[in-house]
Amino acid sequence: MEHCLFISPKLNLPNASPVIVSDRSGGSMAKAHRLINAVLRLAAAAAAAAAAVVMVTSRETTSFFGIQMEAKYSYTPSFIFFVVVYAVAAAYSLLVLAVPAGSALSRLALTTDVVLGIVLAGAVAASGAISDIAKNGNSHAGWLPVCGQIHAYCNHVMAALIAGFVALAIHFVIVMYSLHIVTDVICPCH
Repeated sequence: MEHCLFISPKLNLPNASPVIVSDRSGGSMAKAHRLINAVLRLAAAAAAAAAAVVMVTSRETTSFFGIQMEAKYSYTPSFIFFVVVYAVAAAYSLLVLAVPAGSALSRLALTTDVVLGIVLAGAVAASGAISDIAKNGNSHAGWLPVCGQIHAYCNHVMAALIAGFVALAIHFVIVMYSLHIVTDVICPCH
């Protein structure tokens, strides 16, 4: 398959003319790109939605030295941030499926993908840090580990973080694949 490289006539380059090469594959490559993009986005949406739902459903009540203790995601700001970011990422991944390939919106979607990836990484990192403190405590600050008393809650949060990492990894693949497609049109290297 040959690629197109369009040189703008406004550049006034000597001996430069627009080069138009036809796609002999009949658009099958474009269909394959759309299919791969759709599958990746659906997988990212599913993983992000799973992460948000598992985090929202994390809750446990226990008794500690006769004191009733309840643990749930909404008591921790980083877990709330995690839920909001991953719910938005799931909805965004589904909405982007409706964006036509090659349009100005598709380039905006690529930029938004990069920004969303950064925010997803921040959410999973913040939640992971809080989870580590809950599991191991911090002897320097005098914080005791609490996962010994609320096993189910901590396991639920860990499952949400695993789903969050999977969604983040898939999202990273989406960004890399999209960048490959965009740069392949500009600078074919094969």
